[in-house]
Amino acid sequence: MNKQIKGLLYFYISDIRHSLMIFWSILLLVLVVSIAFAYYLIGVEDSMMAFGFPFAIYFYCLILGFMTVKESIPFAIKMGATRKNILISLAIFFLGLVVLKSIVASTIQEIVLLFTDATGITTFQFLHPAMMLEDTWLNRILIDVCIMFFLLSFMFIIGLLFYKYGFAGGGLVAGILAIATLFGVAKGWIYEFIVDVVTQMDMLFFYQVLGVGLLLFLLSNVFVRRITIEKRR
Repeated sequence: MNKQIKGLLYFYISDIRHSLMIFWSILLLVLVVSIAFAYYLIGVEDSMMAFGFPFAIYFYCLILGFMTVKESIPFAIKMGATRKNILISLAIFFLGLVVLKSIVASTIQEIVLLFTDATGITTFQFLHPAMMLEDTWLNRILIDVCIMFFLLSFMFIIGLLFYKYGFAGGGLVAGILAIATLFGVAKGWIYEFIVDVVTQMDMLFFYQVLGVGLLLFLLSNVFVRRITIEKRR
């Protein structure tokens, strides 16, 4: 790993360190409050408090993938980084981030479950896509890595479109995707797809999601190679 890639990685980490601390502080606070509510629900018939890490960390990845273009790409170009090193450093950064967040989230879930089992808090449960398969520590990590990397790559592409072609170009693509989604919902294709996915859910599906994410990230090379620090309005 050359010095330029190391420098870019240092910048990426420093840039999100503050937001990560705030994110996890709020998330853990909500978790503690949820457990407290679950404790007070003990003895109340048919009462249950649910909490899920994925809902928050997936949303964080959506925002981060988009904001990375606005905040990191111009800085990297101004510092003289090559387009190749920008992509390599972002790939390492994205993969490292999703693996770390997945391990932290899954480990915290295991610790909390041990705590609730030991204290008899039966009114609290975690929600996770792994529940559709086998809800284990490793499966949660693998699923989160696949989904988060896809979300990062997808929003990174969207961010590049907005950055390179302005609001008109990016908005056009976003509008087409929105119309296609609405059309799919109206025709029932989206519903049928979701039903098929849920009924035939296995780990292969999540690996395919990761594969799509990798392809999207490779596709971003087309835009990054021609991008400048002067973005369009």
